[in-house]
Amino acid sequence: MSEWTAEELRQLDRIGEVRVAGRHADGTSRTPVIVWQVVVDGQLYLRSVKGPRAQWYQGVARHFEGFLSWDGETRPVTYTLDSSHDAAIDAAYAAKYGTGSATRAITTALSKQTTLRVNPR
Repeated sequence: MSEWTAEELRQLDRIGEVRVAGRHADGTSRTPVIVWQVVVDGQLYLRSVKGPRAQWYQGVARHFEGFLSWDGETRPVTYTLDSSHDAAIDAAYAAKYGTGSATRAITTALSKQTTLRVNPR
């Protein structure tokens, strides 16, 4: 498994949203969807605000591989379910995006079921 560079993590931490997509069986990209992301302990994390029933999440969960796009970059990635840093991820979402209703939605127990660590392939 590859790692993000320090510069990539700084970019991903700075920007407000990324596009994620799972992959089809033939390796091609599913339709990208905009999501919020946070960097915690040198790792990139994201969640589905709608929980495991969101279509984009179901697409990612088929193979746990896909693509991440931001600022004109697209990288093939792996997605790994990882709830080991949920409290820190909640705090990172609040620090980055504020404490409004969208942040409250992405820090619910339902959303936490979809906490994904994202690593380049």
